[in-house]
This record gives sequence, C-alpha cells and structure tokens, in this order.
Amino acid sequence: MERTQEVSQHILPTSATMLGVCVTVLSIGKLAPPGTLHWLFDKLLGLASLAFLASAVLSFVSIRSRAHGGRLEGLAESVFLAALVLLGAVTLVIVFAFA
Repeated sequence: MERTQEVSQHILPTSATMLGVCVTVLSIGKLAPPGTLHWLFDKLLGLASLAFLASAVLSFVSIRSRAHGGRLEGLAESVFLAALVLLGAVTLVIVFAFA
C-alpha cells in the first residue's frame, strides 16, 4: 500500500504554525522570573521548536520527493507527534511552575 502525501499536506502548515507558537511562548516565558523550572521550560520549548521545524522540512521534502515520499512522510509524522508530546510536557511545566 503506497502512502499519498495527504498527511504531509496537513503536517507542513501545522508544523509551521506550531513552530510560531513555540517561539511566541518562548518570548513570553522570558518575562517569568529565572529559576530551575525556567531553564527546563526554555530547553523543552527549544527542543519542541526544532522538532516542529524538522517535521515541516521532512513534510516539504516528502511532498517534493517521488522516490522516498512515503518514508519521509512517516518520519515527518513521527517527529510531529514527538514535538506535540514535548509541547505537552512544557504545558505541564508551566501549570506546575506558575500555579
């Protein structure tokens, strides 16, 4: 069963949007007082941003590639899900640190 680029066409714009969300939250996070959790917050958001960027690039390449599109699309999907998990972890850090 050959995969189409349907998933990649959704991952690409969503990853780009989520990358923007991460950068925005990182900027807002700079207003918080420095501390151990602030360090963790920054690092997790940085990793999530890089993962969303990688997902967007992989998605774009999978759309453009004829030979390896399905494999790259699967990889883009996995990286996107990992980035969402990281963003969820950041949410937990925010909830417990500032609540």
